[in-house]
Amino acid sequence: MNAPAGLLNVVDVEATCWAGPTPPGQVNEIIEVGITVVDLGTRARVSRHGILVRPARSRVSEFCTELTGLTQEQVDAGVDFAEACRLLATEFEAGSRPWASWGDYDRKQFRAQCAATAVRYPFSGRHTNAKQVFTESYGLRKRPGMAAALPLAGLTLVGRHHRGEDDAWNIGALVVDVLGRGDWRVTTDETHSASR
Repeated sequence: MNAPAGLLNVVDVEATCWAGPTPPGQVNEIIEVGITVVDLGTRARVSRHGILVRPARSRVSEFCTELTGLTQEQVDAGVDFAEACRLLATEFEAGSRPWASWGDYDRKQFRAQCAATAVRYPFSGRHTNAKQVFTESYGLRKRPGMAAALPLAGLTLVGRHHRGEDDAWNIGALVVDVLGRGDWRVTTDETHSASR
């Protein structure tokens, strides 16, 4: 089997959230997209980025600020969701590069928000659920959260947990670990189905 090569986008999103039920008239919306680019061939993280996204149908709650550190004022200065998707497509070649996230939440959130806002889905159909392949690689019975997976791989958390840019960087380290173990693979391949 050939070793993976090329660039991989590791993506982690933060979204509006609340301590209890979603308030009437609001929805979960992406407020930050963290991206770490991994060179699959050299097994190295080559860059890290964060895109703040201005929500259109929700507000950042006090609970959300406590969790992520992001305030309404900060995300108000971000780009709108359509522009964030455009940046992913142009700056990070998201439509052609394989990508990964810790679990399937990020992929499903992008799918749902693109459908709800009539924005073109920016990613390729080749996605890896990094939590799944990490769990398989280590022979674990339960899939750990990202923060719990780091010490299992001999790594420490860098930055703030639940900040997209920091989480993507940490997930990138776990991706590199699994690559080094020879266990990296695509878990969802939608390249042969319609992605619109």
